[in-house]
Amino acid sequence: MRHKSCKPIWLLTLCSLLLLVFVAPVSAAQEGELELQTFRAEVLSVERAEENPLGESGYESEAFYVELRVLNGRFSGQTISVFHVTGGNPAYDILVEPGDKVLIEAEVDEDQLVNVYIADHIRDTYVYLLVGLFVALVLIVGGKAGMRSLFGLVVTIILVSQVFLPLLLRGYSPLPLSVLLSIFAIVITMIVVAGWSRKTWAAILGTASGVLTAGILAYIFGNLSKLSGLSHEETQLLLYIPQGIEFNFKGLLFAGIVIGALGAVMDVGMSVASSMFEIKAVSPQISRGDLFRSGMNVGRDIMGTMTNTLILAYLGSSTPLLLLFYAYQISPERILNLDTIVTELVRAFSGSIGLISAIPLTALIATFLVGREEGSEETSKLNL
Repeated sequence: MRHKSCKPIWLLTLCSLLLLVFVAPVSAAQEGELELQTFRAEVLSVERAEENPLGESGYESEAFYVELRVLNGRFSGQTISVFHVTGGNPAYDILVEPGDKVLIEAEVDEDQLVNVYIADHIRDTYVYLLVGLFVALVLIVGGKAGMRSLFGLVVTIILVSQVFLPLLLRGYSPLPLSVLLSIFAIVITMIVVAGWSRKTWAAILGTASGVLTAGILAYIFGNLSKLSGLSHEETQLLLYIPQGIEFNFKGLLFAGIVIGALGAVMDVGMSVASSMFEIKAVSPQISRGDLFRSGMNVGRDIMGTMTNTLILAYLGSSTPLLLLFYAYQISPERILNLDTIVTELVRAFSGSIGLISAIPLTALIATFLVGREEGSEETSKLNL
């Protein structure tokens, strides 16, 4: 058995951290801007107010005096009263009751809070509990392998949040940036999870090929379909950010498709490569042709479920929109020519084709590398 050195893993991790040091500090508060500070608070009482500035607006608006106790920061324990108004829109209204935990935003004027308002309910506590449950299950079920997978996940999240997004805000082109980030994330994740081996490199090359295929198809068909990249409301809001960056919105769309397909394609690439190397280990006499066919058979089984996973994920996120179309009896022809629908279709099918293409590509690469590994092992035996 060959010893797998862990040096490449730590070398890649060190490179990642150094990259973060030089890239991460790209956003800073602009001098002279009025800064709102966020605090956590508990609702003590809620009393309906008689005066309502939106009372004659035609909306079902209500006004309240809400008494709050600050829970953190240098104003912890302080009790304040807030005038809170709802606008009759359940998507934006924040309805509170005594005992609720809320986020408040306020300006700090010397030693007091001014212009305080309720920003939202506190939800992160339950997110942390859910994440903690996920981590615990991964560690219990996966053991050391689970720990390595968590490490790869954390590195990927850091790359996206501390490298990809800041570079986008510096004006870098989204699509090339997403491809480079994806390849970097693939290499780190695969090596951390599976070690430094030919199997890992087969999975890396197969996955990278599938992701590149998804990106190329998204670029081609997105341009042919004349997609604007502005089909989602949050994308439109980027037109008004204070940094004043002129984004390539089509590029942002294609970059999102590449990153969105990354996880599923990595799963397929590693599954196919791992199964082929296991088959070779159990049956050393197997021919390359039979090994390739075995890898393809494994890939076909995975393909049946993984393509459904991608398509259903996109359909699930579009359920309210599809309901609107169904309720208003909009014709299929009209639906299939809407920017927002075609955007999701290009996203779903480009990612799925990238996933499918990763199967034969990984199988071919693994067949070649397994043969090289066999030859190297025979040479080492002769040398002994």
